[in-house]
Amino acid sequence: MDARFTDEQDEIRRALRELLHKRCRPEDVRAAVDRTEGYDPGLWTALGEQLGLPGLALPEAYGGAGCTRTEAALAAEELGRALAPTPFLATAVLAAPLLLALGTDAQRAGLLPRIADGRLTAALAVPGTSLAAALALTGPAGADWAGGGRAGGVQARRTAGGWRLYGQADQVLDGHSAGLLLVPAHTGGYARSRVLLFLVAGDAAGVVRTRRTSLDPTRGQACVQLRDVQAELLGSDEDTDVQAALAGLGDFVAAVLAAEAVGAADRALERTVEYVKQREQFGRPIGSFQAVKHRLADVYVAVRAARSAAYYAAWATGRASGGAVRNASAEERVGGLALAQALEALRTAAGEGIQLHGGIGFTWEHEAHLYFKRAAGDELLFGPGHRLRGHAAEAAGLFAGQEVAV
Repeated sequence: MDARFTDEQDEIRRALRELLHKRCRPEDVRAAVDRTEGYDPGLWTALGEQLGLPGLALPEAYGGAGCTRTEAALAAEELGRALAPTPFLATAVLAAPLLLALGTDAQRAGLLPRIADGRLTAALAVPGTSLAAALALTGPAGADWAGGGRAGGVQARRTAGGWRLYGQADQVLDGHSAGLLLVPAHTGGYARSRVLLFLVAGDAAGVVRTRRTSLDPTRGQACVQLRDVQAELLGSDEDTDVQAALAGLGDFVAAVLAAEAVGAADRALERTVEYVKQREQFGRPIGSFQAVKHRLADVYVAVRAARSAAYYAAWATGRASGGAVRNASAEERVGGLALAQALEALRTAAGEGIQLHGGIGFTWEHEAHLYFKRAAGDELLFGPGHRLRGHAAEAAGLFAGQEVAV
């Protein structure tokens, strides 16, 4: 493994940081989350047209940049530093790889170029609170996350005019504004139930979308109801193993989230260090007190360790070329571990930032709370850390057939 960044990777990080510094300041973030879309469409357009961010890991044949997943994770680190509310995670990380891996030639040609340049946003509408389970981050892949063919989740039935969907997904990332929904749905009845992926236009007749109030306002969520909605099967084969495709995507998603959390933790630490150099008590900056130095040193070590884990996860998942979904080998399946460590580092950095900012840090209006909410919100969606680590240990056979000393 070569731990050095290439010139291209350094340029991606530099250009993205400069743009976000101008267009995504704390006041811009708060204004963006209050918009109907939950993000700034102008910023998203700039990210697509100027930097090609949505298509960073898509092949050039579909209008993408042809980079690996490593570059996507490094870009996510810069988005995390600014807590930029964008549909990058929902569109480029969750939806686009599934379209690339499972779609027909016509579906890829019709959808991926529009995603690559930012004209089309997409969302993966997993039922209930089961996104982590669907991605096999907190347990082995299985059908229970999709309702098991029983009542609940989304049901699909074939009619003379095509497929029709009925059901509900409760926590869809950017589902309130996405132009395209990727919906896992059961078909064939309970006895022969199997999960397939369907494409649904965001404005299709029978689609009812309600934006939810979420713990992390920078990570927009929606309840999506599908009331006898016309849908198109993703791909041409009804025997497609959708669960395997989602499980293969999980490590990439975790690596991107880990890099994003590291960027947020690093910025939270920077802001706290800047503040303790200015705030005075007893006639001297509080940053000069040894106890404060020790606390911030512990945060620094945690962030550095999390960054190393996140970069390794990005490198490992980046070995999948062109953004295609594939099953990782045992030594590459490190995204969940990196995510657990990164979320802990972010929670620690944000928590210490709130404490060391004193009275102002405890007000909801202060930016430190946005970082803390990002850590807590991501743990609710993709964790928690002990489940991420537990599943990684089980998948690696860490304790299989062995006695553990107490």
